Amino acid sequence: MSHIPKIRIPATYIRGGTSKGVFFRLQDLPDAAQQPGVARDKLLMRVIGSPDPYGKQIDGMGGATSSTSKTVIVAKSSRPDHDVDYLFGQVAIDKAFVDWSGNCGNLSAAVGPFAISGGLVDPSSIPANGTATVRIWQANIGKTIVAHVPITNGEVQETGDFELDGVTFPAAEVQLEFLDPAAEEEGAGGAMFPTGKLVDDLEVPGVGTLKATMINAGIPTIFVNAEAIGYTGMELQDAINGDAEALKTFETIRAHGRLRMGLIKHLDEIATRQHTPKIAFVAKPQGYTASSGKRVEAGDVDLLVRAMSMGKLHHAMMGTAAVAIGTAAAIPGTLVNLAAGGGERNAVRFGHPSGTLRVGAEAHEENGEWVVKKAIMSRSARVLMEGAVRVPGDAF
Repeated sequence: MSHIPKIRIPATYIRGGTSKGVFFRLQDLPDAAQQPGVARDKLLMRVIGSPDPYGKQIDGMGGATSSTSKTVIVAKSSRPDHDVDYLFGQVAIDKAFVDWSGNCGNLSAAVGPFAISGGLVDPSSIPANGTATVRIWQANIGKTIVAHVPITNGEVQETGDFELDGVTFPAAEVQLEFLDPAAEEEGAGGAMFPTGKLVDDLEVPGVGTLKATMINAGIPTIFVNAEAIGYTGMELQDAINGDAEALKTFETIRAHGRLRMGLIKHLDEIATRQHTPKIAFVAKPQGYTASSGKRVEAGDVDLLVRAMSMGKLHHAMMGTAAVAIGTAAAIPGTLVNLAAGGGERNAVRFGHPSGTLRVGAEAHEENGEWVVKKAIMSRSARVLMEGAVRVPGDAF
C-alpha cells in the first residue's frame, strides 16, 4: 500500500460553555477547505473522526456526543462594525455530513477569546486590564453576538470564580449578548413564530396532537409539555438515552415540527438536519437531584427544561436553546412562559439535567408581532490544547 503523507493544520481545542470543539482560523485551513463545500466537510469530519459506525470517534478529536463533535472557523470580518466572522459546523457522529444549519451558543463563548488570542481582533481595542468587547458575526444564522471578554495584563483571562452547572471547574465569566435573536433559516422568513401562533396543535402520527410552542430564537426550537409525552421534566440522560423507542418518538415530533415550521418541504429532509430544530420539554418547578449529585429545589428555579440535541438528551443545555428558552419565557402565553408561572418577565432561571441556568431577554410587541432585541447569558471558556491537528493528505 502506498504511503500517504499527513498534513498539519494549526488548530486549538477549546471548551466553550458546556461544549468542546476544534477551532480554526480560516487562513490556516488548506486552500481547498477555505471555501464551503465537499472538501471542507470531508476535512472537518476527518479531524473529528466521523463517520464512525462504532459511535466513538476514536480516530479523531470528537468526544462521541453532540456537545463534543463540533468545529468552528473564525476569520477577520469584512462587515462594518464587526470584528470577526464565526462559522459553526456540527459534525454528525455516525453519518457522513456536517450540519451548518445553526449556531452553537456554548462555543460562542469561546469565539471572542480565540479571536483575541489568534490576532484576529484589532489590538487597539483590547485593554491592558478590563473587558474587551468583541462583535461577532454569526455566519450560520446571520446574526450579531457581542462577547465581553475579561482581559488581564493584555491577555485573555480564563481563570476565575464563575461557576457554570455542567462544567466541573470554575472559570472567568464571559457575558454574551445575542442581538435580534430570531433565528434566520431558510423557510423561517425571519419570523419569531413561523406559524403565527404562540401555541400550536401539532399533529404527530403515532404520538397524537401535542400543544407546542415553535419559535425561531437563538436556534429553531420546538417546546412541548413534559406531561403530554409522559415525562416529569426531572429526567436525567439515562432515563431517555437508553430508550430507543423514546428517541424515535422525539425524532418523529422534531421532524413534524420542522415541517410545520416551514424549515423543510418533505419529512425525509430531516435526516440531514440533525442540528436544527431542537426539541425540548418543559414542566413547572419541582425538586430533583442533578447529574452531579447537587440538589435543585423547586424554589431555586422558575421552570424545568430538558432538551434533545443530535438525537440524545443533552447533559445540560445548549446555549442557543437557552436563548430560545429565555425569549419564549419573556412572551406571555408560550408554553415556556406558562410553565414559569405566566405573566411578564425579563429573565428566567431554569433547571436542566446538570443544574440551573439563568438567561435574560426583553420582549415587546411591534405591529402585532413579538420582537426581542437582545438575549443575555453568561458562559465561560478555556483553551484545552493548542498546536495542530494532523490528517491524511487524501482526507479531503
